[in-house]
Amino acid sequence: MVRCDWCGQDPLYVAYHDQEWGLPAYDDRRLFEMLVLEGAQAGLNWLTILRKRENYRQAFDRFDPETMAAYGPADVRRLMSDTGIVRNRLKIEAAVENARAFLAVSEAYGSFQRFIWRYVDFVPLQNRWRSISEIPAMTAVSDRMSRDLKKRGFKFVGPTICYAYMQSVGMVNDHVVHCFRHPIIAAHQPPRPIGCQSTTSI
Repeated sequence: MVRCDWCGQDPLYVAYHDQEWGLPAYDDRRLFEMLVLEGAQAGLNWLTILRKRENYRQAFDRFDPETMAAYGPADVRRLMSDTGIVRNRLKIEAAVENARAFLAVSEAYGSFQRFIWRYVDFVPLQNRWRSISEIPAMTAVSDRMSRDLKKRGFKFVGPTICYAYMQSVGMVNDHVVHCFRHPIIAAHQPPRPIGCQSTTSI
């Protein structure tokens, strides 16, 4: 079975590649979780975060944005002492701020997915890369997403992080064409959410 080279042989990484990466996600809790985890990855590698994901879920109350938005100094101290996550104060405080910004966006748009999926007009972008060396680290879309999210109070959402986020939640299909997942993801075209508008309204 041919896979994208980046997942290597690690069973956890292979499972993530085979079951999650690139699959369109529309559930707000899932979208929020991946936003926090992608931010936590900054300066590290994704496998490190994957190995800590269950710890993150427990430490951050299953990524419930309402609960996290209410975190105070005591919660930050608790998280800074938790060896199961990346103990970086800036990233921990950013996760709390992002929960608050996430709730504000969700209230303004009805849901976060209605906001974030506008960047691809609600249809996953289908690329046809032949090698992982062709895959960009960022795009004009991820740069625009980054600028917009920062204006709304989000942290650790640079254009490279935003593009990794787009890949992880299936806004873009960046499996290489010879990977067995590419046609599977390409065939997964969920219907346009009711009531959504074009990206021109962002």
